[in-house]
Amino acid sequence: MFELGYPWLALLLPLPLLFRQKTSAHGAALRHQALYQFSRKQQSKVQAPRHWSRWLRALCWCLLVLAATQPRWLGDTITLPQQGRDLMLAVDLSGSMDITDMQYQNQAINRLDAVKLVLNDFIQKRQGDRLGLILFGDAAYQQTPLTYDLTTVRTMLDESVRGLAGERTAIGEAIGLAIKRLNSYETSNKVLILLSDGANTAGVIQPLEALQLAKAAGVKIYTVGVGAEQMVQESIFGRQLVNPSQDLDEALLTQLATETGGRYFRARDLQELAGIYQLLDQLEPVERDQISYRPQQSLLHYPLLLALLLMAVLAGRQIQLRRQHHVA
Repeated sequence: MFELGYPWLALLLPLPLLFRQKTSAHGAALRHQALYQFSRKQQSKVQAPRHWSRWLRALCWCLLVLAATQPRWLGDTITLPQQGRDLMLAVDLSGSMDITDMQYQNQAINRLDAVKLVLNDFIQKRQGDRLGLILFGDAAYQQTPLTYDLTTVRTMLDESVRGLAGERTAIGEAIGLAIKRLNSYETSNKVLILLSDGANTAGVIQPLEALQLAKAAGVKIYTVGVGAEQMVQESIFGRQLVNPSQDLDEALLTQLATETGGRYFRARDLQELAGIYQLLDQLEPVERDQISYRPQQSLLHYPLLLALLLMAVLAGRQIQLRRQHHVA
């Protein structure tokens, strides 16, 4: 369908006629009769060329006004159903996340770097989902709200460092902050994914209090316990096999997930941590309002180009007439 973006600009079409009438009236009052007769004789010699040039100028003006009205062609309406999930990620930045009990390409890396590796791929594949990021240690802080800007979420996660939010673990406050942020959005699917390697050791809100708030708000919590169960440690007594995850409160993480309709996952290595992909792909997508749009194709370059060609023709004609006048 043809449409004008600014149709009111068509009111400019008669503008040259108004200026012409004012100029003609002013000139008629000042003309001398003898000069007028001489002018008429001169005009009769070039009446034919000027006649078609006036029409070209008029056509050129009309084309310029048409281009100014922004002509465009609208295609048929296209409706896109928008499906996605609203996911809030809560990542533990406590001191224990610096323990190097994870393996990546035969190299030992700490828990936070392992979480970043997996979550970076996970975030990149969340096209159509809204993600938010919460970092917690002694307290919980929102780094990004729920957003479709996945690049920003990945950047904020990459820039996080261990101890940024303190050395302890405030699981209850992380859940409370996530509930507060999720409640500020109109959505039927409120999901929190909480990754931690310890127990709740800080914060004003206790995890079981936050659990009741989550159940009341309809927030589903998926918890991931991060950390290996065996690790060789060097000491003065030689090499010893220890459990670096002995402080992990699996009972609490399991309770948080089970009572809100989620699941608890144990990530002892990168492969198990990557299993979070399958978890999230099983979540029900959220049906949001459909997005409708009509593809547009601008047509203003056609009348504009034709007007420029006509102006070039008129300019060339004027040069030719002046040369003829000088020769005569």
